Amino acid sequence: MPNDSVARFLAALGPDDREAVAAKPREEQERLAAAWERELEGDDELDVLDEVSPPAAEAEAARRVLGQVRD
Repeated sequence: MPNDSVARFLAALGPDDREAVAAKPREEQERLAAAWERELEGDDELDVLDEVSPPAAEAEAARRVLGQVRD
């Protein structure tokens, strides 16, 4: 499992989103990864999901972060 938060964030994304984010400048990737980390830490629903399936919680947090960017 990657230790770098950007790599972990990219791994949590679906293939199309992963490709789109990977094409962004590193600073933008780091900003999105930081938002993803905050989403994981701050949402109680994700805490419960994390107990059942950590990858699912990470994927849901990634979807939420990208949804905020697109809105």
